[in-house]
Amino acid sequence: MPLFKRTKPVEPAPVPEPEEVPAQDYVLKLAYGAKSSEGVRMAVGANFLDVLRGLVTGLALGDVEVVEPRPVEFAQASPDLERPSEALQWVSAHSDLGPVARHAVMTLEIVDALDPSVDTLACGLLAGDIDTTGYPLFDAVVGGVAAHWDEATGDLIVRAIVGWGGRGVRGDTERTASRLINGLVNSLRMAAGAGLIASDDRPVPASAGVGLVCPSCGYSSAVERAFYCPKCGMRLIRA
Repeated sequence: MPLFKRTKPVEPAPVPEPEEVPAQDYVLKLAYGAKSSEGVRMAVGANFLDVLRGLVTGLALGDVEVVEPRPVEFAQASPDLERPSEALQWVSAHSDLGPVARHAVMTLEIVDALDPSVDTLACGLLAGDIDTTGYPLFDAVVGGVAAHWDEATGDLIVRAIVGWGGRGVRGDTERTASRLINGLVNSLRMAAGAGLIASDDRPVPASAGVGLVCPSCGYSSAVERAFYCPKCGMRLIRA
């Protein structure tokens, strides 16, 4: 008969699982905003790029850059890192721009305030500061004027446009943007004779000898860079 009785070892009690596991949170908040005015109809010639630049020069804190519509080969370009092919096209299309203009195009395009396929943008830094690499800070306001051609009359329709945003947001940025829009609109009205956008039933202006002439209807496009006739839509023939 054994002197000691062999006992079964006692198993430790299970440790209860915590209801919430401690974890570190990582959050990136991006906020972009933009404001745009109504368009102003302007009758300009082949020097319209200089006209657009002059409208912003008096209000910009630095240089003013003019960004023309993107070529057809960059039609799929988009500032979206989740789509690498579109993002690479976007970088290639705007690689020649300065930091302020590149930031302005990206901000306005993200919020759909700018149509890069038809809009010509004259932009600069309007308020705020830039970082050491030349890019605007999140509370800086960039922009100027955006313009496109009226296909019916051939006039240039110009509107004031500003944008801001990035990593962070400040409450007074939108108020600053509203003040800048007012200044840009006043500049537009002075340049265009204080006329807001007119109806589309105006007579087609005669501008013979300027720009490319449509072989179909004989209408002059007013600029050498046009690809399609503003009146009938036919493709223009280049020499």
